[in-house]
Amino acid sequence: MDPQLTEVSQQLERFKAAFVRKDYNTCSDLLSRLKVLLTKFTSLPPLFENTPNAAHELTLARDIYEHAVVLSVKTEDQDAFERDFFQLKPYYVDARNRLPPSPQENLILGLNLLRLLVQNRIAEFHTELELLSSATLENPCIKHAVELEQSFMEGAYNRVLSARQTAPDATYVYFMDLLAKTIRDEIAGCSEKAYDYVSISDAKQMLLFSSDQELLTYVNEEHPEWEVNEGFVVFQKAKETAPCKEIPSLQLINQTLSYARELERIV
Repeated sequence: MDPQLTEVSQQLERFKAAFVRKDYNTCSDLLSRLKVLLTKFTSLPPLFENTPNAAHELTLARDIYEHAVVLSVKTEDQDAFERDFFQLKPYYVDARNRLPPSPQENLILGLNLLRLLVQNRIAEFHTELELLSSATLENPCIKHAVELEQSFMEGAYNRVLSARQTAPDATYVYFMDLLAKTIRDEIAGCSEKAYDYVSISDAKQMLLFSSDQELLTYVNEEHPEWEVNEGFVVFQKAKETAPCKEIPSLQLINQTLSYARELERIV
């Protein structure tokens, strides 16, 4: 086997071992080295040169970038996710006819759809859907993201939160929790503008919590300006309003008349 190919394979095995034991710092270091090693393979995008080991190199590179995407979820790094996903995408699109299908492809495509939904990039979400085949759209990983988007757009927030229990893979939980936080923050913002106070039971129901303790934890961490007194959540509404400025009406009238006289002279 080619020495460079052997080195990449060995480094990838070390990466996988570190990933299993959840040593994500070591994973990040190994991933950086792997990406540098991949630059020596001319069979990879964008060149796609037909080298003797092209199929093996493409498969290895795809495997590395798939692990990189999952690692970014584990480390909760959305920027790294986007970078690694775009590096991986050519292996799903441009190299489709050169490689056998990846068993991780639909899972990662579904993760990307969830990321776009969490970031409220709805136009890009639908653009990505348009690129998928009808068979891919029927995959549980993709259907899960599509159904979430539909529920989110309909305002069926209960369905969005309950979908966490039916996530097709554990890696989806990170984005599901972010989506739940986005929903609760939106509801909280509307509630504090609509009400001076609500009962704890009503607040728990509005914010879609299952227990009083979850509600209190949310208030303490996310809205310390709220007060919880005698069974009520009291919203501290910002009542600071900008002072009204007096309109200099006489000055404006004089300026308008002056402009009119100047116009008459020009005409």
